[in-house]
Amino acid sequence: MNRLKGNYHTAMPILVGKELGAHMQSWRFLILVLLIILTFVTSMYVSFTNLRSAVGNMQDPDKSFVYLKLLTTTDNSIPPFHVFLNFLAPLLGISLGFDAINSEQNNGTLTRLIAQPIYRDNLLLSKFASSLILIASLFLALVLLMVGGGLLATGVGIEVQEVLRIFGFWLISVVFVGFWLSLAILLSVKFKQAATSALVAIGIWLFFTVFFPIVVNLLVRSFLPSPRMMSEAEILYYNELISTVMRLSPGQLFSDASTTLLMPSVRSLGPLTMEQMIGAIPAPLPFKESVMIVWPQVSGLIAATCLCFAWTYASFMRREIRS
Repeated sequence: MNRLKGNYHTAMPILVGKELGAHMQSWRFLILVLLIILTFVTSMYVSFTNLRSAVGNMQDPDKSFVYLKLLTTTDNSIPPFHVFLNFLAPLLGISLGFDAINSEQNNGTLTRLIAQPIYRDNLLLSKFASSLILIASLFLALVLLMVGGGLLATGVGIEVQEVLRIFGFWLISVVFVGFWLSLAILLSVKFKQAATSALVAIGIWLFFTVFFPIVVNLLVRSFLPSPRMMSEAEILYYNELISTVMRLSPGQLFSDASTTLLMPSVRSLGPLTMEQMIGAIPAPLPFKESVMIVWPQVSGLIAATCLCFAWTYASFMRREIRS
């Protein structure tokens, strides 16, 4: 029993190291990393080009946050980096998890792994933890590169508020990719073929990215009258209903959270009436209040990730792996 207990604690670092090495030697991971780095460099180039005009805009309440401007400033030729990340980050999570289990079983290595003095939960946790470590390291390196480049280009010191907001954006990005990673691992447990799990995961991603907003607008418009025939209160309810239903999409949760953290002047994620806007001073919010605004979105992403991983854990622990 003591030997098994010791193996339980020593197996995780070995398995995580094995998975890290396999991912870093994978062509699909390297290609997606190059795509994300390319979009990051392109977005930073556009931001640096338009940074002076953005900071000089006296009507912008966020003009003093130089480093946040690097992540949000654009000339409308390309989207800012956090919008790019909303599109590419799910593909990174799917690519790291769609064949996590079924490829091991198809290659015959899963049976040999379980035959060793390790537990199934060790194997599953190592698959998830190694991919999440890679994702967190990649995004952290990009954030540090952005801060270093901004310091060299502008010579302006970074403020504590900016450090907290950029760190919060990094954390939310890791959680967002972690959701798609846990979903992809779930599909790799449910389907025997890696191609099937990859197609289903990409189909889910396409649905939430492209078709879900269209479906929501069509359904809401079919049950409600035309906005031209509504009062101001009914229009407000109409927009609030669409915003609420849209938050069933993980991409919308990430977009709301990242926009609020990177743009301190954002005070609400829903529609506001004229009475609510009267007397409001266009000034940036403190970091704590921005976190309170986005906490439902962040907790929703964390809950969805935990739900997918719990479902994966329950399915894998009951799965027959000898066939």
